[in-house]
Amino acid sequence: MISTQTTTQTTTQTTTQRARWISLLATAPRDILTQALTEYGTLPAFVWLRRPEIGMAMVRARTGGTGTQFNLGEMTVTRCALQLASGEMGIAYVAGRDNQHAELAAICDALMQSDAAPRIEREVLMPIEAALTARSAATIEAANQTRVEFLTMVRGEEA
Repeated sequence: MISTQTTTQTTTQTTTQRARWISLLATAPRDILTQALTEYGTLPAFVWLRRPEIGMAMVRARTGGTGTQFNLGEMTVTRCALQLASGEMGIAYVAGRDNQHAELAAICDALMQSDAAPRIEREVLMPIEAALTARSAATIEAANQTRVEFLTMVRGEEA
């Protein structure tokens, strides 16, 4: 008999892992995602549960990062849901108005729930993660080049 605690831990771990890959797929530049899936090969057949559609989502923020929440504004998102012929369902929500990006992300989400998961992880998710890390490092480096250091002089009587 499987304990409830073990089942809960497994579910939490799976949910955390899925949240990670859905986030990677949603934030991946479409050109990198397209290239990775082109190298992956033929994508499986699927049926639409919800075709890509464009809508709005409310963006919430916190004062000072930890204070009370407030509505910052709305952003455009594209969402879709599909089901592979083998039965796995994939979903995607991506920022902006990009139907193809949402479709590719949903296909990858479904494939990550199938036997193809190790291959998708290796051939699609890892290159996306590397590209996002490299872009982030380049942005940090560019920002550091414009950094200004201010020195405060201490007056003699305050010392």
